Amino acid sequence: MSNGVEAFLEYISIVKVLSSHTIEAYKNDLLQFEEFTQKDALATSSDDLITFLATIPNSRTLNRKLSSINAFYDFCLKSNFKKDGVPLGWRPNIKLAKVPKTLPKFLEYEEIKSHLSLIDMRTLMGLRDYAFILFLYATGARVSEAINVRKSDIEEGWLKILNAKGDKERMVPIAPNAIDALGVYLKERKNLDDYLWLTYQGKRMSRITAFKITQKYLGVSPHVLRHSFATAMILGGADLSVVQELLGHVSISTTQIYMHLQKKDLRGTVVNYHPLSKECHEITG
Repeated sequence: MSNGVEAFLEYISIVKVLSSHTIEAYKNDLLQFEEFTQKDALATSSDDLITFLATIPNSRTLNRKLSSINAFYDFCLKSNFKKDGVPLGWRPNIKLAKVPKTLPKFLEYEEIKSHLSLIDMRTLMGLRDYAFILFLYATGARVSEAINVRKSDIEEGWLKILNAKGDKERMVPIAPNAIDALGVYLKERKNLDDYLWLTYQGKRMSRITAFKITQKYLGVSPHVLRHSFATAMILGGADLSVVQELLGHVSISTTQIYMHLQKKDLRGTVVNYHPLSKECHEITG
């Protein structure tokens, strides 16, 4: 790792206070760039960058790596970094690739409910898996947030999420059914560890274990339950800004991927309730 990349990672960790997951993503992208070019990132050229990006067929992946590199060079320019005594003279000026808009995958509640019936509730791990899936669906928490929740973070039906992106804190109300399932699980669990979700070995659940649980019963990643939560809220009539707050999105633009649901629901409301939609009027000349 070059000194420039190391300084950048220290900056986004200490000054920007980004999440460990985001820092790791930046690190991987920049190290891959240096490994490809076989150069210190500060010594690369625009041609090096174009050649590197040309090897990435997926537009979403390409955009993420370009964003990482842009952020790195912005930092270097503002910090007046130099290479061999010469000030850094260029910054990438490449537009992000166009990514086709895809609607987030989500599950209907009835589909989730039917799969939950397959869980063996006679075992502690079964009770945990049942409660964990309901918890994700009821809170919309990121998997990285969920596995770090402690029992002390839940009080009177509210969840305090501490490990959100950017280390910001938010409060999310938890549906009673999820609270009940959690209570049954904790009552049967003998381990007094404050972490909410533990493995059969009594250790804090990992992201991999969380993925295996939702994949086993629902065939999806935990993140799909986050989308399912947001979708249920929007279709239930929640305002987009409320969903933004519950999901912990910094910008409303991130939440706007769910706007198509609002539009669809509004159209259905007009079709079902407006008198002109209920009658067929024949217009004659």
